Amino acid sequence: MKTRLLLTFLLLATPAFAVLPNEQLADPRLEARARAISAELRCVVCQNQTIDDSDAELAHDLRVLLRQRLKAGDTDQQAIAFIVNRYGDYVLLRPPFEPETLLLWLGPLLVLLAGGTGLVFYLRRRRDGAVPALTADEQARLDRLLKEDAA
Repeated sequence: MKTRLLLTFLLLATPAFAVLPNEQLADPRLEARARAISAELRCVVCQNQTIDDSDAELAHDLRVLLRQRLKAGDTDQQAIAFIVNRYGDYVLLRPPFEPETLLLWLGPLLVLLAGGTGLVFYLRRRRDGAVPALTADEQARLDRLLKEDAA
């Protein structure tokens, strides 16, 4: 019983694609091309989902537009270029490495370096601010206070 329940939940946990049946192309080869291209295109509303995975209205429009371009005879590169010209490089899940996209590519590294530098400074300041050893007078006074407290 538990195994069946577990299998049921695992089957329900599979990703749900947002491509509607009325969006799919009748030609299986064209549909396969559309799916392959869609895997490279980001939903600009959801940001980290492909247009096939997103149920946003704009993702729907992008799926329809892509399929229209493929039915019109565009190559994969032409269809991608058409969408990029309309929405910019941000629509690509892997934007090209260009001056305009340097921050997209190098931003995570810069944040990591800044965090590491901050951590080094923090640890140095903490180490340099260590409590100095007690003088002989302070140690004698501490011993006296501890003896009084114990009594």
